[in-house]
Amino acid sequence: MLIHNLAHFRKVFFFCFISLGLGILLSMPLITYAQPADEDLAADKNALQRAEQIYLFLSSEIAIQRGEIGPAYQTLLGLARTSKDPRVAQRAMELALSAQSPQFALEAAKLWDDLSPSTDSSSKEVLITLLMINNKWRESVELTIAFLAKQNSDKQDAFLLQLQNIVSKAPNQDEALLAFSTIIDSLKPLTKNPNLLFLYALGQEKSGNYKTMESVLRGLLRNKPDDASVLNALGYSFADRNIRLDEALQLIEKAHQISPDDPYILDSVGWVYFRLGRFDLAIEYLEKSFNKLPEAEVGAHLGEVFWVTGKQEEAKAIWKKAESLNANHPVLKNTLKRLYPEWTLQEPKIQTQKKKWDGRFAVKINGASNQNGGSGAFTLTHEQLNDELEIRGPFGTSIAKIQVRPSVATLEQNGKVITAVDADQLVFDALGLPIPARGLSSWLAGFTRAGSPGTIKRNPLGQVSEIMQDGWQLSFTWTEKNALQRLNMNRSTDGQDIDIRLVFDLLND
Repeated sequence: MLIHNLAHFRKVFFFCFISLGLGILLSMPLITYAQPADEDLAADKNALQRAEQIYLFLSSEIAIQRGEIGPAYQTLLGLARTSKDPRVAQRAMELALSAQSPQFALEAAKLWDDLSPSTDSSSKEVLITLLMINNKWRESVELTIAFLAKQNSDKQDAFLLQLQNIVSKAPNQDEALLAFSTIIDSLKPLTKNPNLLFLYALGQEKSGNYKTMESVLRGLLRNKPDDASVLNALGYSFADRNIRLDEALQLIEKAHQISPDDPYILDSVGWVYFRLGRFDLAIEYLEKSFNKLPEAEVGAHLGEVFWVTGKQEEAKAIWKKAESLNANHPVLKNTLKRLYPEWTLQEPKIQTQKKKWDGRFAVKINGASNQNGGSGAFTLTHEQLNDELEIRGPFGTSIAKIQVRPSVATLEQNGKVITAVDADQLVFDALGLPIPARGLSSWLAGFTRAGSPGTIKRNPLGQVSEIMQDGWQLSFTWTEKNALQRLNMNRSTDGQDIDIRLVFDLLND
């Protein structure tokens, strides 16, 4: 009876399988049992396994049609792990991309690449691309270098040109350019493509290799003397380092003549005039640049000119605008540390000194069809770049302890220790609560966390009133003594509105 029922079950699903066009599973490897005592029983087990795989795949496709992307993704990812079929992992990756979730797409891409044969370059190309989209530049370097080593020069250039747009739009330009320059530097012989050489030169400058940077840029100018971007890059490098200012002015003015409305070139014009002490012209061009394309670096430059010319209130107003664009921009942060350290004085301390926060939390999650949440108490301790977050239940019982270090996170719960790279995902997987453990100590101190773009808004007293980072909107309430009293955290993701409220009982300075 079992054999006949399974045979009928198999026929029904096979018919559905073909009719829906799901040929991806036809070649899935069946689970093999070593030396079965009964070949018919082994066949039945294999058939049952196949039927289960087909059912899961069909279930995921139905979930997609219903708009249930999250469950469908998890089903496909689990099916890929059990079936060892790279095409199912690829499907999960494509689904995550369609849902505009690059983090989950990266998770699936890693599995796709692990399951694919070494001769398949498609999975490797997608994995490298997603690493860069997720700003995992250091992780991408070694993988990209190894991949390009197996390609000819034409393929190397073609692949890198596909990535240049990701580099140019990276939130952390310095890290992206350094990584990309390292990758290009590995090519033997070095590429001759001018677009790649330009990015290579910019990366060499970031690493302090100014001779290489200048040599490459001058080589590009020999082939194309009127390239405004190259002229501007070389001139700005001189102006920013406050060297060879006459040549810097000539280069930048020539770039300005070629492209008079380019906001980046207008910034360079203003900056070289500032270096030359021509402050009125500096303000004129920097204001033009900032109005055309507001960016944190231009705001930092304009604020500095206002500051040194005695216009402190104008400088602070511009810096506030710059912080609301990208508070983590290195030029802006360095400018504030030099000229107005009141806004950044505590940041080095929070990185090295011990600090502790105690309080209560409440989490509310509003989904399309239900509501979830939880409440309890917490203690967050920060010391020497390491965070320890203890989460307790409403009656004070310890639920979990999370250790967050720069490169790894661990969670201790019920005597078990779990390790992961992503602290936020670790907390969610273990507790079911979307509490952002990564970088929480920086936020509580009133700063954006390092490694991710973020914006800051300040109240008239100069206190941080709002931070936007990693999809979270943080609203701060401070005491008269400048101690954090409340923090509301809101985020909308995957059809859910997440609201977290922190109330602080004690702050040890």
